[in-house]
Amino acid sequence: MTTKRIKVDYMARVEGEGSLDLHIENGRVTAARLGIFEPPRFFEALLRGRGFAETPDIVARICGICPVAYQMTAVHALENAFGVRVEGELRALRRLLYCGEWIESHALHVVMLHAPDFLGFPDAIRMAAEHGERVRSALALKKAGNALMRVLGGREIHPVNVQVGGFYRVPSRAELAPLTEQLRQARDRAVELVRWVAGFPFPPLERDYEFVALRHPHEYPLNEGRLVSSRSLDIDIADYETEFEERQVPHSTALHSLLKRRGAYLVGPLARYALNFDRLPEHIQALAREAGLGPVCRNPFQSIVVRALEILYACEEALRIIAAYQPPAVAAVPVEPRSGTGFGCTEAPRGTLWHRYDLAADGSLERVRIVPPTAQNQPSIEADLEAVATPLLDQPEALIRERCELSIRNHDPCISCATHFLKLSLHRG
Repeated sequence: MTTKRIKVDYMARVEGEGSLDLHIENGRVTAARLGIFEPPRFFEALLRGRGFAETPDIVARICGICPVAYQMTAVHALENAFGVRVEGELRALRRLLYCGEWIESHALHVVMLHAPDFLGFPDAIRMAAEHGERVRSALALKKAGNALMRVLGGREIHPVNVQVGGFYRVPSRAELAPLTEQLRQARDRAVELVRWVAGFPFPPLERDYEFVALRHPHEYPLNEGRLVSSRSLDIDIADYETEFEERQVPHSTALHSLLKRRGAYLVGPLARYALNFDRLPEHIQALAREAGLGPVCRNPFQSIVVRALEILYACEEALRIIAAYQPPAVAAVPVEPRSGTGFGCTEAPRGTLWHRYDLAADGSLERVRIVPPTAQNQPSIEADLEAVATPLLDQPEALIRERCELSIRNHDPCISCATHFLKLSLHRG
């Protein structure tokens, strides 16, 4: 049979609604599409005319798994527009809150959504029958991340304590102290998790990605940095639109992001790791090498190992911040609205998240642009599908389908995040 179509109508174990469509003709893959059919959510339009103070709580609703990423990117962008810098302990608390999200999000993906693929189970429930301790450990990791989000954000999902300029309320040392032992146990569990997933059977695949991530002079990136790539890109986040563009494709209600001069690129754990390996503590670098990784990992199937390493980093960074914490004198710095444009860019668990806000003199939003990680990764995910399927074309269809679904879950796509915008063109006769 020279022509074949492999279609998965609903992707399992990803956030949101998507499908896989693979076309094979004359022994080669002619189309590999991650079909996103979740309805557009129009968040950019919803925000127009709203006051700046409302923005962090509205954008948090874009995602229930990574609301902190949206809040942090929004407050950075709005502060940029108003000429405000948040430093010292308030900046550290924001980083601590982000650590909580990395821990809970990565733990959910690594064990509940991704690990079953490598161990031959259809889901985490059936995997738990044989790997119950691993599942319980992952739930404890997620609980530790949620605890950070609850103490700092007011609640685990869609935190309500973040505002432009800082927080509505800052915790005392006594409120943070009980988290220390929980995070120490989480750190030990994260080390065990790295070693466990490093032993999974990884299909051999090397992809020549252009990695894109934030890079900070001193830190493994979370909230701040310049936007850099593995092919010499090094720009201020305000210059994002000079180098990147979004295109609409027929099979997706999410836009595809591309580098204007080179095409597809990759954001997320593999990119952060490759571009910031030297920002990891030496003992985490050593654990990465023990797990079979070098300073750069180009096998997308091994992204599960990098995510586990980032859980470990987030646990240790959270412990460091809590140990040094001294409550600031004020919960937020003064903010005076003014007209202007502000840019924000942070590292969500799934990759770089970029916001732009154009504001009126009273601080109301006139124009909004939000570029989520999954939209940026879609072209690379589709290229991965072609690379994964091509060597398997003489294999049973079930194996091709299974390997392609695994390939998509390598990137932990958050489909609901990606479908918040749709360009509409009307042609009237």
